[in-house]
Parts: sequence; structure tokens; C-alpha cells
Amino acid sequence: MKFAKEDNLIDVEILIKSNKSWDGKNLSNYANGKPEISILKIVIPHGTELPLHKHPVINAGVLLTGELTVVAEDNTTLHMKAGDTIIELVNKWHYGKNEGNVPAEIIVFYAGIKGEPLSIEK
Repeated sequence: MKFAKEDNLIDVEILIKSNKSWDGKNLSNYANGKPEISILKIVIPHGTELPLHKHPVINAGVLLTGELTVVAEDNTTLHMKAGDTIIELVNKWHYGKNEGNVPAEIIVFYAGIKGEPLSIEK
């Protein structure tokens, strides 16, 4: 997609667009309530495994650096490298782990509800 502004072209690239999470399941409907958008930069040191958790809201991210493995409770696994995108699981237990040698930096966008948590640990 390109936009023209006088003689300059602005290039827009869709990194990801889907109504399904990374495991191929349909995303849930949005909850009722006052919307609240959050954008987080999360840095996961090498060798770190996050606790088992779930997200009650739709979220998506872009891995900026490093590697990240995401494992669902049923052992469905997604391996990510820098530049990869993800539409996260909603209301399904999962965890991430950095098996690489450098920190994994990811930007995550949450479409939440004001006053509701973005993540819940098991």
C-alpha cells in the first residue's frame, strides 16, 4: 500500500492481519466496557522462561530482537525470530521462553477494557 504526498511516496506494509490467533483458532468477540489500548515493550533475558499465563484480551506483537518460543498448554508451539509477528492466544494458558543467547525484545499491542488485567498468571 502506498500513499502519495506531493512527490514523496509513503510505503505502508501490513505486518499481520487476521481474525485468528497463532494456533489458528478464531479470536473471541470484544468484551463490553470502556476500551483501553496498551502498548508494551517487553524484554525477556536469554535463558528466561515466563510463568504460565493467559490474556483475557486480544493482543498482537512484533519481535524486535532475539528469539522467542511460545508454548500453549496443549504443547502447540510457535518459534519466533526477530521481525516475526504474533497474534496471541486469548483465554488459553501458555508461556514464552527465550532459548536464544540475547534478550528477546517484543512490542505488544493490547486491545483491552479499562480496569481489566492484560495477563493472568496461573
